[in-house]
Amino acid sequence: MTQPTLHLSHPKYRPDIDGLRAVAVLAVVIFHAFPTALKGGFIGVDIFFVISGYLISTIIFESLDRGAFSFTEFYARRIKRIFPALLLVLVACYGLGWLTLLDDELRQLGKHIAGGAGFVSNLMLWNEVGYFDNSVETKPLLHLWSLGVEEQFYIVWPVLLWMAWRFRFNVLALTVILAAVSFLLSVKGVKHDAIATFYSPHTRFWELLAGTLLAWFSLYRQRVVRTRLAQVLSLLGLCLLVFGFLRINKGLNFPGKWALVPVLGAVLIIAAGPDAWFNRRVLSNKLAVWFGLISFPLYLWHWPLLSFARIVEGEVPTVGVRVAAVLLAILLAWLTFRLVELPLRSRWQGRSKVIVLVLLAVGCGATGYVTYIQDSIAQRTHNQKLMAYQNSIKVTDRAAECFEIPYAYKTPDGWFCGLGERETPVEYFAYGDSHALSLVPALEKFARDHKVGMKFTGTSGCPSLLGIQSLRGEARIEKYNCQALNERIFNDVQASGIKHVILINRWTYYTSSPSRPSEFNGIARDPSAKATVQGSTNDLVWAMDHTVSRYAQIGVNVIFIEDNPQQRYEPKDVLRRGRGIEREYLKLSVSREEHVRNQAFVNAALRKTSATIINFDNVLCPGDICPLVEGNEFLYSDDDHLSITGALKVYPALAEGLTRSAQTAELAK
Repeated sequence: MTQPTLHLSHPKYRPDIDGLRAVAVLAVVIFHAFPTALKGGFIGVDIFFVISGYLISTIIFESLDRGAFSFTEFYARRIKRIFPALLLVLVACYGLGWLTLLDDELRQLGKHIAGGAGFVSNLMLWNEVGYFDNSVETKPLLHLWSLGVEEQFYIVWPVLLWMAWRFRFNVLALTVILAAVSFLLSVKGVKHDAIATFYSPHTRFWELLAGTLLAWFSLYRQRVVRTRLAQVLSLLGLCLLVFGFLRINKGLNFPGKWALVPVLGAVLIIAAGPDAWFNRRVLSNKLAVWFGLISFPLYLWHWPLLSFARIVEGEVPTVGVRVAAVLLAILLAWLTFRLVELPLRSRWQGRSKVIVLVLLAVGCGATGYVTYIQDSIAQRTHNQKLMAYQNSIKVTDRAAECFEIPYAYKTPDGWFCGLGERETPVEYFAYGDSHALSLVPALEKFARDHKVGMKFTGTSGCPSLLGIQSLRGEARIEKYNCQALNERIFNDVQASGIKHVILINRWTYYTSSPSRPSEFNGIARDPSAKATVQGSTNDLVWAMDHTVSRYAQIGVNVIFIEDNPQQRYEPKDVLRRGRGIEREYLKLSVSREEHVRNQAFVNAALRKTSATIINFDNVLCPGDICPLVEGNEFLYSDDDHLSITGALKVYPALAEGLTRSAQTAELAK
């Protein structure tokens, strides 16, 4: 087909779009600094996506229409626009990390620096953790996921547009089809794998393509928007954004259909044009434009500062610290804009700048990658005792083969691992959530010492109980179907003649712990039901009894492991507070009284069943406290998972309990 004629009256610069950038970046900053103040602030990223799609597609359309499009020129502009501020922040983060992080944290930061320099942070984080999980607070470069999505769009979309133009395809139809497919994948994806959908480029591209459609209509179907209609469009867009900021929250399936709210809001505001009252008087005012001009460096700086503040403080920083971090981010963003971005745009022309920036990015990424793959980083402290503590924060190295196995509920092979000697008959099947994984060193030692075979598998956030599904599992049901996996294990136990099942979970995670009410992963007998704390608690008690009953019907002995203490601080945070002095670590450990109180309800429910109960309290809480450390080693890898040292410490109690349970089960026959 013949491509439409370009309307050259399209404005080159619109201050109101910079004002819209300001709204987007400030919303994100407020959400990160004060999550409860603006629960939907994270949708500012979706506004950025629309703006980026609109501006980039406008540039490409105009260049193609003039017959002057150049891939070299296009990508050179992207490099000059993005690399200077990004590289500055990456280098600064590495320096701060070197001074403040522990070795494993610095290695992880190195990995994320490599991902940031290569614009694949979203793909990297996809396989690590969800955007709203607690551990993300200590990932200083978490926010680069959105930059990864944008750059991946910049790589793919110009090529597709050029091909469509070159071979006279219908560009509008192509854009609509791709946007529709991407949107449908997003809507479907949040129901099956919310984490993957959040980070995946193919479930996010529709948001940028919405901006592309707006650019196409602005350039090729331009109509004079009547003043009254412009006001309506602008105010309607504003209402959508305000609604999104106030009503959308991390508990919703996002992006999916909920992302339509910020996307349509941004589209309507841009479509209203620069003369609409809100665009002209609010978005185009000097302060809004100023924040818009520094929006990119502000986005880059704000999260690392908040994250490092969280790391150094060892807990959520005070309001004063967070306010200071935000103000410092604004100052650094302005300095970056004035002293780095503007000078490089105006004073250093030609290919040399692009080449140097690319080489610097490669060097930065290589430095991060080398840091990540090193077994040990050059010693950054001369405190040997502190190093000993640091080196003790270790977990089993069998996680990859034993835990969180994709499609374990249906894949024919490799859905579990074996513990103990291969030649010995399998008598045990141990499974559960991540607390089960932390006990693998003790389970494996038991299997070897007692010359029995043991199968093991499990998934994070999925309790090893029959007849229920978890919210966390429901969000990733296509890849990790907890309910189906538990049924598969039951069938395997029955078919294999296994005598004992060991069920290990963070039980309070599914009821809301008294000391941690915010850490709640609801479960429900009906996967379509919305889990509540009370409903989840009732279903947990039901599932305990139901699981024991079903296994009893096939003659299998059930063993429940009561949970270990949940500490108030992570070892990494305690290291920064205690500075290697054991008595300081003990002061920061949870008390036995608090631990018993936290576990009282779930332990009582477990003991009401006919299953064998194994408890580690006398081992992990020998006195009035449940110490984080013993000697020069941590017993925990974080605030609630046992380290290898901790797992081996409870081994005698585990072995005694399993042996006693087996003897009792044998006598009962």
